[in-house]
Amino acid sequence: MTKIIVGITGTIGAGKGTIVEYLLKNKGFVHFSAREDVINKEIEKRGLPITRDNMVLVANDLRKNYGPSYVAEELFKMAQNSDKNCVLESIRTVGEVESLRGKGEFYLFAVDAERKTRYSRIQKRKNAQSDDVSFEKFVEQEEVEMKSDDPNKQNLSKCIGMADYFFDNNGTFEDLYKQVDEVIEKIS
Repeated sequence: MTKIIVGITGTIGAGKGTIVEYLLKNKGFVHFSAREDVINKEIEKRGLPITRDNMVLVANDLRKNYGPSYVAEELFKMAQNSDKNCVLESIRTVGEVESLRGKGEFYLFAVDAERKTRYSRIQKRKNAQSDDVSFEKFVEQEEVEMKSDDPNKQNLSKCIGMADYFFDNNGTFEDLYKQVDEVIEKIS
């Protein structure tokens, strides 16, 4: 069987982490995270606090200095060293998608949900400083990440549009898991 590498993109609080957890626990995937494995390490090196604004700033800076696909390329290198199916979280630029597309068994998953639902989720998860924001700040952060003509900056709307498979996460966990199961069965 050929190794599968899945990248996940999606809006803030849409359920990227939920899909990752499901793939890890139920499908035997290995996980590589842009946030944990690349960006936060660089933020710490720079002596900055880990906030969503700093994550965006540092990720964009890494892409500006090393190329639009830098973060995804780093994750892909980690995945290549694994003998298991891998999930890369989270793909945020067109350059990352284009780079990964040329590397064999790569599939891009996108997940989204209604804005108020997503905000409610991030308030519940309280992921350190990055999720402790007002609804207005949440909307502002999302607008920054959704569209950009700069290839070194996030363009989630375009990445979502480039996905091989789209998951609507406005329902229950079981609804989402059923969608994931169908896709994994199809690509395995």
